[in-house]
Amino acid sequence: MTKSSATNSSAVKGSVAKAPLLDTRALNRATLDRQLLLRRSPLSATDAVRHLLGLQAQNVQPPYYALAARLDGFAPEQLSEVMAAREVVRIVTLRSTIHTHTAEDCLTLRPLVQPARDRELAAFRKGLEGVDLDRLAALARELVETEPRTMAQLRAALGAEWPHADPGSLAVAARCRLPLVQVTPRGLWGRSGQVALTTAEHWLGRPAEPAPDLDAVVLRYLAAFGPASVKDMQTWAGLTRLRDAFERLRPRLLTFRDSNGVELFDLPDAPRPDPDTPAPPRFLPEFDNLLLSHADRTRVIPPEHWGRSWQGNQAYRTLLVDGFLAGLWKADGDALVIEPFGKLTRAQRDEVTAEGARMLETIRPGTPYDIRFGSVVRR
Repeated sequence: MTKSSATNSSAVKGSVAKAPLLDTRALNRATLDRQLLLRRSPLSATDAVRHLLGLQAQNVQPPYYALAARLDGFAPEQLSEVMAAREVVRIVTLRSTIHTHTAEDCLTLRPLVQPARDRELAAFRKGLEGVDLDRLAALARELVETEPRTMAQLRAALGAEWPHADPGSLAVAARCRLPLVQVTPRGLWGRSGQVALTTAEHWLGRPAEPAPDLDAVVLRYLAAFGPASVKDMQTWAGLTRLRDAFERLRPRLLTFRDSNGVELFDLPDAPRPDPDTPAPPRFLPEFDNLLLSHADRTRVIPPEHWGRSWQGNQAYRTLLVDGFLAGLWKADGDALVIEPFGKLTRAQRDEVTAEGARMLETIRPGTPYDIRFGSVVRR
């Protein structure tokens, strides 16, 4: 480290120590507000997906439940219709997971995270020995743009071209090198369909755009997930080396520190509600981005509940009470089963029950459900 950089580092550390403190509740309320979870928003489904920079979507239903918790007057058909109209799509982007993005974000955020997809291929290098990846990408593009293909079909077609390579690695390489979207009816509400893939450019009828200006993405991330640290955004994006962008933006941002002394950045005009602002109960889907988009997740997940929202590769649907992870839930037949992690007050149980009824009426209007408290996880 040079003398100049050491001096700059010391100056930053000194400024962090003097920065205003945002404790866990303050961070919780600010994040809930940005995530449209303190009060329901009148945004359209498309505008909400854009504001939130996408919705986690490993499974088909989570984006619908995510918007049901966030939007006023939401109906599942609203998201399904814009997906059928190709205004939003399902594609592997952030953290190498499937997200529902607007068409515009699909064409720009995917190029932004392409370096991470390229690095992902390193885990499959043994199965790709002797494979020309540029040629593979060109062949895969021709295949999926001729007609949408399943991963099994891609494995078979690419395996015929490179019979000595691992077929699974070949298909993964195609997914990493190309922006492959899941075509409808996959993802539509009340419809079924296997995963079939084509390129984003072919599906949307326009070319991919250059990766967006990183500084602009930082500002959007803070608007949806802030206040946040550099490591928080790196966790959200699955990228590294984002410090320079935050430093460029420092003159335009406010800085704070959390209870551990970590520097947090934020937009000057972003909402930072009073920590005592009431936070109504919310039923969230498995893999909701609220629980996944920060390096330090204690702003939503109390330390004593860490690891309770998943088991192995299985993630559970989560319940927020007073803004924090407080239980699990599942729709089991004609019953909504709610498993709090601790004892709820009578008022909290009433509020949770009312919110559960509202959520069910949004997702399955007119369907009778019994709401009960019990065990979600079979131990």
